Amino acid sequence: MRIILIGQAAFAEKVLDGLCARGHDVAAVYCPPDQGVRADPVKVRALALSLPVRQHKSLKAPEAQREFAAYGADLGILAYVTQIVPPPVFEAPRLGSICFHPSLLPRYRGGSAINWQIIKGEAETGVSVFWVDSGIDTGPVLVQKPARIGPDDTAASLYYNTLFPIGVDAVLESVELVGAGQAPRIPQDESRATYDPLCRDEHARIDWSRSLREVYNLVRGCDPQPGAYTMADGSPLRLYDARAVSGEACRPGVVERVTPEGMVIGVRDGTLHVKRVRYGAEKLDAAVFAAARGLTPGSQLG
Repeated sequence: MRIILIGQAAFAEKVLDGLCARGHDVAAVYCPPDQGVRADPVKVRALALSLPVRQHKSLKAPEAQREFAAYGADLGILAYVTQIVPPPVFEAPRLGSICFHPSLLPRYRGGSAINWQIIKGEAETGVSVFWVDSGIDTGPVLVQKPARIGPDDTAASLYYNTLFPIGVDAVLESVELVGAGQAPRIPQDESRATYDPLCRDEHARIDWSRSLREVYNLVRGCDPQPGAYTMADGSPLRLYDARAVSGEACRPGVVERVTPEGMVIGVRDGTLHVKRVRYGAEKLDAAVFAAARGLTPGSQLG
C-alpha cells in the first residue's frame, strides 16, 4: 500500500522500518519541525531511506493539507503524534487513517494515558490501534493488545519496555489487516469511556497525607515527566527512581534518614526511598542533594 506516516521519535522510526521491511510504499514522512541541534529519529531514518520528509508547524495550514492530499496515499498512519491532525489530513488517504494509543480504549483517552494509568493504580493496560475520527481517541478500534503494569513500573519503563514494542507490532499488524481488506471497525463503548487531561505540575504535587501507595503511584506515574514534586526551601523538588517500603507509620514528608543510596522520606504507612531528584534544572543523586542543602533526619518537606 501507499502510506503516509505522521509521527515522531523512536516509535515512528521503528514503525517506518517495519513498513519498509514489508514492502510498503511510504510516500512521505511527516514530523514536527526540528527543535535544538538533534534531528528527530524518524526524520533521520526517512532521509537515510531517501524518503520525502515534511515538517510543518501546523497541519491545519491549507498548504500543508493540499500537499498531504497530493500524495494520493491509500492509508495514513499516526505513530506517536503530538501535533493536531485535522480532518482534511486524516481523511485524505483513500482508506482513511489509523492511530496508535497506549491504553485499552475507550479507557484512558487523552495525551497522558500512560501517566494516569500508573497514577490511578492500574495493574492492567495495553495498546490500541483505532480508525481516526474527529474526536479525541474516539474512533472505531482495529487492534488491541493487553499488557501488565509492574508494581514498580514508571511511565518511562512501562512505555519503553512494554508498550513501545507491542505498539509497533500492533500498528504493523493493523496495516496488514487493512491491506488484506480484513480490518475491523469496532465501535468504542462510550459507557466505559474515560478521559484525562495532560499530566502537568498541577497534578504532580505530592500530598504527604496520602497513603504510601497513592504517593508512590504519583511518583512513578510522573517519572520522568512532569516529575512528582514536593517543596524544599520554597522551590519544587522532583523525585525519581523511587521505591515504596511498607511498614510502621512515619511522619509524613519528613526525612527519616539519608544513606549513600538516597533519601528515605516518611509516609503515614511506610517510607519512600528516593535515589534521584531534580532541583531547578539540575538532576542529581538524592544523597548529594541532601548533603548540599543540609537535609538531615527530621527535615520537613512539602
